Amino acid sequence: MFEIAQLLQGNTYPGRGIIIGKTPDGTKAVTAYFIMGRSENSRNRVFCEEGTNVMIYPFDASKVEDPSLIIYAPVRVFENRLIVTNGDQTDTIYNALQQGGTFESALSTRTFEPDAPNFTPRISGMLSFADNDFSYRMSILKCLDPNTQSCARFYFAYPSVSGIGHFIHTYAGDGNPIPTFAGEPEPIGMADDIDAFTDLIWDNLNEANKISLYVRYVDLKTGGCENRLINKNI
Repeated sequence: MFEIAQLLQGNTYPGRGIIIGKTPDGTKAVTAYFIMGRSENSRNRVFCEEGTNVMIYPFDASKVEDPSLIIYAPVRVFENRLIVTNGDQTDTIYNALQQGGTFESALSTRTFEPDAPNFTPRISGMLSFADNDFSYRMSILKCLDPNTQSCARFYFAYPSVSGIGHFIHTYAGDGNPIPTFAGEPEPIGMADDIDAFTDLIWDNLNEANKISLYVRYVDLKTGGCENRLINKNI
């Protein structure tokens, strides 16, 4: 099991990242989502809470070059499920659940982002709550072959275990093109205190490239939520 600080310190550009896990005391489900950016278009973003959901909007609308890949809802709630993704596939999963579909069936209709030459992976997670506990799924859709632009889809399913979480991110490091994440989501240690965990993530993201971070702790008995939101641009 890794320390999240070490993973972030060792990667100047993880891109966008999702963390899902359970606090060591076993009382709360945890999810976190962060974004980074190298271009002016990518850095021109802020997180905004809208009820139980989260939206990403441009910080300065006059500077928006391509809104299609930077404006989306990374966090949505549907019944007993919490969805978190790095793109508009959040809505794909949400709509599929409404129609009786599944996390996997929804993502089978999607592919990686059309941002050649990087072909940024789509990463997704979903927590399913029941009986004062939860389980979770994670996924990455990535380019298998740039020439044919074929897509490889990977799905992972986890029970919740106290003190353990998993971290998946879009990139393995900086570069041109940027190397994509490879392998299984990385197992990491969690923290009981939301402020400590939020600071741990934010303080260890690359200062030049980090943009925004959202962390949510869900009480497994009451369903109550505690959230933290950090925007570099505000």
